[in-house]
Amino acid sequence: MKSFHIVPEIVMYDTCQEFAKTVSITDDDLVLTNRYIWEPYFGELEYTPHLVFVEEYGTGEPSDEMVEAIVADCEAFSYQRVIAIGGGTIIDISKLFALRQISPVLDLYDHKVTAHKEKELLILPTTCGTGSEVTNISILELCSRHTKLGLADDALYADQAVLVPELLKGLPFRFFATSSIDALIHSVESYLSPKASVFTEMYSLRAIEMILHGYQKIAKEGEQARMEILSDFALASTYAGIAFGNAGCAAVHAMSYPLGAIYHVPHGESNYAIFTGVLEAYSAQKPDGKIKSLNQYLATLLGANEENIYAELEKLLNQIIQKKALHEYGMKHEEIQDFTDNVMTKQGRLMANNYTTLTVEDVKQIYEKLY
Repeated sequence: MKSFHIVPEIVMYDTCQEFAKTVSITDDDLVLTNRYIWEPYFGELEYTPHLVFVEEYGTGEPSDEMVEAIVADCEAFSYQRVIAIGGGTIIDISKLFALRQISPVLDLYDHKVTAHKEKELLILPTTCGTGSEVTNISILELCSRHTKLGLADDALYADQAVLVPELLKGLPFRFFATSSIDALIHSVESYLSPKASVFTEMYSLRAIEMILHGYQKIAKEGEQARMEILSDFALASTYAGIAFGNAGCAAVHAMSYPLGAIYHVPHGESNYAIFTGVLEAYSAQKPDGKIKSLNQYLATLLGANEENIYAELEKLLNQIIQKKALHEYGMKHEEIQDFTDNVMTKQGRLMANNYTTLTVEDVKQIYEKLY
């Protein structure tokens, strides 16, 4: 039996001011965001909520150290609602602040502390990739362990996923690229997952189509062409989030986590570094299964030959963000074994969703080819 569900209410607003007026943001709310987002879009509100500007606690991927520092600063503040306005870092952190107990964070992620939701949670994504606004997953870098780990629990679902395409207008192209390519990979991995259903496939395929058609427009007309289709990318990201929230992500994400954690590579970019390497391994092992349907679909969308579809896919994606070899990020060849061990011992939640079984040697060979 396969199940499918969408938990958060999904709401769209034309502008940030419409959202703020409708939900009545007050000084009883806890808002996690960035100063550069808050001030231009929400800075003139009548009420000033308790604001946490997450960049003051660190940059890059979300970490347990960042969460612990924010917890310490918020201990004296009583709030009943959490509003997250930001990208993946802010969203993953904000989910924890809707819980009854957050600290010690490591105990929470080791399941020594039960995740119990206590606050209302509203999430406004400001990128077009995470999809986390509709999932029950929070992923943190665990600094002392030099890895990333995901906590998946229904207590982490938002009450509302709020889409405001206006928030994407200030997103620099590089961050647009890394986030949207993450959404593309969410779509592909969830489509190939053994947990996929006819419902998740519908969302996966539509997200793939919207993203690739958007990339084709940008490749043809230039970076600014994205401004006309930001609502498409906002929707595609959420579609992908619905798909992988039900069917899961797999080896691409699992194998990208050590690279992102150790060398601080943006999440979408680290995924892209691994992406087609995993697809090639899948195709080599089980070419006539569901991956054949995926390859045919990609070939139709790209007007390309199915036999060299991954090369054609990379040709388009490289016009959005250039793929790099793993060593270009500073990764050392001797770390291939360490990365492989990390994937096989720490990322079982993701590796269970692989299209085909990948052994230790398979994972190592993928890293070798991409190195």
